[in-house]
Amino acid sequence: MAETKASEATATVPAAEAEKRTRRNEKVGQVVSTKMQKTIVVEIEMRKAHPKYKRVMKTNKKFYAHDEQNSARVGDMVRIRETRPLSKLKRWQLEEIVRRSALAQVEDTAKLA
Repeated sequence: MAETKASEATATVPAAEAEKRTRRNEKVGQVVSTKMQKTIVVEIEMRKAHPKYKRVMKTNKKFYAHDEQNSARVGDMVRIRETRPLSKLKRWQLEEIVRRSALAQVEDTAKLA
């Protein structure tokens, strides 16, 4: 009887609350490689103060992300979201393409011509 009440309670939870509970980490970065099938490499630039000298330093980190439609191109700014492990290195999924690179637009027009 307690089991049915618990399932009813989760079924009536609004979508906004459910999203808060299952909120995943998101990062925005630039695509540096699309040479693999359904996988992109996204480089994230982080700015962090040095612990001792307090100077702001840039550090870069690369993340492997799943791109189901192979829609991202090199140079695009993309948003990636954390997900379950998909392979040895892939733990992120392409959420959206924030901004297309000018280089990708030139390549698309060259293909059409």
